[in-house]
Amino acid sequence: PAWLRRLCGQLLSERLMRPRGVQAVVRGIMEGTGAGGAGAEAAAVDWRKCDTVAKILASCPQQCLSLEDYYRLVSPQILDLLHIQDKLTARQFQRVATTTLLTMAKEHPQLAEKHLLQPLLAPLLRCSET
Repeated sequence: PAWLRRLCGQLLSERLMRPRGVQAVVRGIMEGTGAGGAGAEAAAVDWRKCDTVAKILASCPQQCLSLEDYYRLVSPQILDLLHIQDKLTARQFQRVATTTLLTMAKEHPQLAEKHLLQPLLAPLLRCSET
């Protein structure tokens, strides 16, 4: 029903914009993926799930005041997904993070550059300046 879809969307949006909310949402959706099954079919399901999560993360929720605010709140959390230590989880989280970054860069290049690419490339730029 439409009311349930709206309520779930609102709750998801609220969670994403909280500290560590992106990681909690990704963990919740990806839980169980990649743990069982083998072969091409399991890998395809894993990729589709990662792409779906990335699309969710790249979409600014209706409840957010502005696209700039959404990028400011969510981008550092997306970059944090690249630093997960658990090897099984890290592969999926890195896949979600890179797909989200690419999607955001295609849809809103200036905001992605400011909030994702500049922080991501800052260490490299510092090294190249010296």
